[in-house]
Amino acid sequence: MSVIRFSAVHRRVPVALGACLLSFVAFWAAQRAADVSMLDLMVYRAEGATVRAGGDLYALRTTYAQLPATYPPFAALLFTPLTLFGTGTMRTLATAGNLALLVALVHLSLKLVGHARVESTLWGAAVVVWCEPVWTTLRYGQINLLIAVLVMWDLAHRSPAGRARWAGVGLGLAAAIKLTPGLFVIFLAATGLAAYVRGAGGGPWLRHARGAVGAFAGATLLAAAVLPYDSWRFWTEMVFRTSRVGYAEETGNQALRGVVARLLHTPEPGAPWFALAVLVAVAGLSVAVAAELRGERAWAVTACAVTALLVSPVSWSHHWVWCVPLVLVLWTSGLRAAALGALLVFCSYALWWVPHSYGRPELHQNALELTLSMLYGVVGCAFLVLTAASGRGPAEVAGVPEAAEVRPSRMSRTA
Repeated sequence: MSVIRFSAVHRRVPVALGACLLSFVAFWAAQRAADVSMLDLMVYRAEGATVRAGGDLYALRTTYAQLPATYPPFAALLFTPLTLFGTGTMRTLATAGNLALLVALVHLSLKLVGHARVESTLWGAAVVVWCEPVWTTLRYGQINLLIAVLVMWDLAHRSPAGRARWAGVGLGLAAAIKLTPGLFVIFLAATGLAAYVRGAGGGPWLRHARGAVGAFAGATLLAAAVLPYDSWRFWTEMVFRTSRVGYAEETGNQALRGVVARLLHTPEPGAPWFALAVLVAVAGLSVAVAAELRGERAWAVTACAVTALLVSPVSWSHHWVWCVPLVLVLWTSGLRAAALGALLVFCSYALWWVPHSYGRPELHQNALELTLSMLYGVVGCAFLVLTAASGRGPAEVAGVPEAAEVRPSRMSRTA
């Protein structure tokens, strides 16, 4: 019987690998046919060149779009190796690297829900590569998949020794490259405090949060030592200038700020957005903490990521590569209709069906256009509601996460 089972598995993996490779080749060919610009990759390369030349990083304006540097100085340090390659080689390596990161993200997402089989990873990657956030990430040569993998790698460990040694490193580095993952540190700290209040001891979560803060501080201080002027300017000035990355109402901005700006037909949503963002931040973190304390880490991590995307001043559509674990968590939890619905939204490219680009037409959208340009936010909010409902009965502290395997969701155990 075991021989038959091994033979079946042995056949399934090559089929899944073939399907994944075929999908990736078709994807790569489609990107070549679309003549993608990889514009952000060019900006990263220019940042690396500026660092090597000793120039003013945040005075940089590069490419035909005159784009600025927007990330913390530590990111610019990491971009310096890009200057060692020609443009063509760099584009090829970036595409191949991002596809490898996508496979890693699918694997880590499935690992969280207890379905980390090779064939499942390959089939999943073959499908989700066609999601708009993934397409746009590779179209621009963005680093979103790298950020997501760093976070998931940090939170998906099951080995007590491995986690104790490296806990927080991935999160800290991700936050030093791009600030948004810092919400995961708040999530860990809040979980630890909640566990402590319930008498279960919050040490593991608090240690994890401290490790992330330490890694972030180390990376940031390294950047400050190498780039003192740029670091001072970023942390005292540029970090507060959200307008430097684009208009709030752009259809590509799928954060709540973009949704409210389009709904109110205003370039600056101000107080209404801020109040809504605070409400969603509190609610989203509460939902994520409750899921974590139930042992539903896959739901908790994805809910925290969705919360960060919603409350950030700007979350471009390509930042929503977190749609990958979102869809996989729903699917493996038995919520197939919800998973397919979310996948349809992210594969529909519906936000680009509305007038956009020059002339700021997003300030004058009609009801249908408003609906199409807010779908990611709707899916994100719906996922938070489902996360709140994922546990049956009152939340209970699941125990020390280092001492036990991450449990699959309760829905998956009862589906």
